[in-house]
Amino acid sequence: MADKKAVPLRISEKLYSDLAAWAEDDFRSLNGQIEYLLTECVRQRRKTGAYVGKEIDKPLEVDLSDTKKTEQD
Repeated sequence: MADKKAVPLRISEKLYSDLAAWAEDDFRSLNGQIEYLLTECVRQRRKTGAYVGKEIDKPLEVDLSDTKKTEQD
């Protein structure tokens, strides 16, 4: 088995929930889903030299109001 690196990741609760639901739909763990998605992005980048999506750098439309409330508590 190949060695793997542990990487701490901070993401919003909304993104976490969306990824967890997607992982469940694909019968993967959340960690496995994130690794799969990153692998696919890197594979596409190597293949075409382009980003996966044309709007990849566009800011996500995420409601951060929950995050601000949590930070104040």
